[in-house]
Amino acid sequence: MKLLLILGSDDSYDIIAQYVRPLGFELIRYRHVLKAMDNVDEINPTAIVISARDFPRHWKILLRLVRGERAKENCPVIVLKGDSFSTGECSQALFLGASGLIDESLDNLSELSRLQNILSRYLPVNERRKYKRFYVENWQRLGFLLANPANRVIITGELKTISAGGVSFLPVFASLAQNMPLDIELRECSLRAGDALLSPVCRLVRAGRMISLEFVSFPGDEKQTLEQYLEELPLREFRIRQEAAKVPEAPPG
Repeated sequence: MKLLLILGSDDSYDIIAQYVRPLGFELIRYRHVLKAMDNVDEINPTAIVISARDFPRHWKILLRLVRGERAKENCPVIVLKGDSFSTGECSQALFLGASGLIDESLDNLSELSRLQNILSRYLPVNERRKYKRFYVENWQRLGFLLANPANRVIITGELKTISAGGVSFLPVFASLAQNMPLDIELRECSLRAGDALLSPVCRLVRAGRMISLEFVSFPGDEKQTLEQYLEELPLREFRIRQEAAKVPEAPPG
């Protein structure tokens, strides 16, 4: 699946890239709208995102070009609108076949979620059913441990991937998990998501040096807590990178 991004702003590209990669898109970016239009047929994108703020005279031309050959159902086009985007232009965009209008400031989670939801509607059914998976990094403040039900020994290790559906986990001592049969339900698990400590019931779905676990249930509203935390990860990463870029280098000497 190819997502064509026609954006002049590096900041917009960075945050959109972080937020849509979990959907499985290959990202193709153009900074020049005319080159992008010349190559639409060759790229054959699954979806297109174009900035009306960066290309105020060309986003309508692009929409007409794409809709002349591709129906909404086959290639959604999302228009990023700036502060000067008028109500009349909103109506015109929808009339020309835009699949959605998103505020390009992208400074709140609701706009990013709308972008992701629009794209998700056009994914193949088998892709839509998949949970968005994240590769775990230190800044995400995610952690996991469990107790072996046979002897109640605590198994610690490194959380490798996580989604709203489960985790993959690399135990420090693989031997501690060797006697656990597939499909066993593990009721003594602890999952850290930021400041929250969650207690999922998990099912072992893959054994070996790396083990995979599926979430069976959560007490109370803990599942919603995890889902919200995962949804916010791309925005958190973008803000962390912005803050890191502001830190001045130490003077030499």
